Amino acid sequence: MRTRVKICGLTRPQDVVAAANAGADAVGFVFYEPSPRSVSIETAAELIRSLPAFVTATGLFVNPERGYVEEVLSKVPLDLLQFHGDETPEFCQSFPARWIKAVRVRNRGDIEQAFRDYFRASGILVDAWVADTYGGTGQSFNWDLIPSVRPLPLILAGGLASDNVAAAVQQVRPWGVDVSGGVESGKGIKHTAKMTDFISEVHRVDETD
Repeated sequence: MRTRVKICGLTRPQDVVAAANAGADAVGFVFYEPSPRSVSIETAAELIRSLPAFVTATGLFVNPERGYVEEVLSKVPLDLLQFHGDETPEFCQSFPARWIKAVRVRNRGDIEQAFRDYFRASGILVDAWVADTYGGTGQSFNWDLIPSVRPLPLILAGGLASDNVAAAVQQVRPWGVDVSGGVESGKGIKHTAKMTDFISEVHRVDETD
């Protein structure tokens, strides 16, 4: 199975193009103001104009108001929603769009519970647990906590970069991997060579298996 790659936290059109050219399957735009990678509705709409066909545009939200999600959906042509906070299953599935749910992992039960609670999701994203921080921490977690039985596609995030993603894919066998800080030269500023190296490492593992 080919491991999918998502590059998250894009803020510049040249980075959108570079990510797609490097082979990214999906890109992510952060609609969460406290994040240094946050973009406005207007900026996100402009960035997506740079996105070629067959690359999934993902909108990341953290505990948003319903009206804000609805406004984004009405103005930005997103393909997928990513809920990265404490949103309920009912909230996540109440919008006319596919969605994935992120879970910050402290123990195996966190992941198993997410599979049960968010069973209508298109996937479960597992990330490091850091108090009062919702993703983008650059920290990894113990991959041994990830169960082998997965009712939904599992997306691995948290502290990934080109120097460890091959080991991550070999050990976890995720449906996809999600990276942000590990391919940056600064917050929200993607580094083309780092994105290319990251995706090449993922593909290298896929091709040797």
